Amino acid sequence: MHGGYALRRLAAFSFLSVAAPMLMGATSLAQFFDARILAVHNRERATLGIAPLRWNADLAVSAQRWADHLAATGSFEHAPERPTDPQGENLWAGTKGYYPLEARIEAWIREKRYFKPGTFPDNSVTGKVADVGHYTQLMWRDTREVGCAQATSAREDVFVCRYSSAGNYIGERAF
Repeated sequence: MHGGYALRRLAAFSFLSVAAPMLMGATSLAQFFDARILAVHNRERATLGIAPLRWNADLAVSAQRWADHLAATGSFEHAPERPTDPQGENLWAGTKGYYPLEARIEAWIREKRYFKPGTFPDNSVTGKVADVGHYTQLMWRDTREVGCAQATSAREDVFVCRYSSAGNYIGERAF
């Protein structure tokens, strides 16, 4: 009987964690997607007192174009730099239908275990910028907006987030 109570509580908690953005005013699936992404980003930024990000629909459109390209081609690489409108970019790919949005962003957040205070790119305890670059972009102090998108290939989901202003500038501190 005690196990049944725990399962009901877990089910109720799971429902509320998924439904909360809709209950708080996200009225469409797109707003629900946006709200979930912002919640994870801003929860982590708040741990260091960094200003929250806002959703930017233009960044999301840009991210969608690149996610669609990656899914269609099977490649996994950053988009070419945009000299007139630089955007930060985080990429993720994983087993189709397996990982929720939050887990994708939390994978980037887990890079903080390798972060050390310092100027970019000398801010990784491993000496490899690739070990902290997603985390530092997500946390970059001058970044104020994000837009993300996903696409699916035959075998995997691809997730792309674009950030403005871009981060990870050589010689600067992330936060």
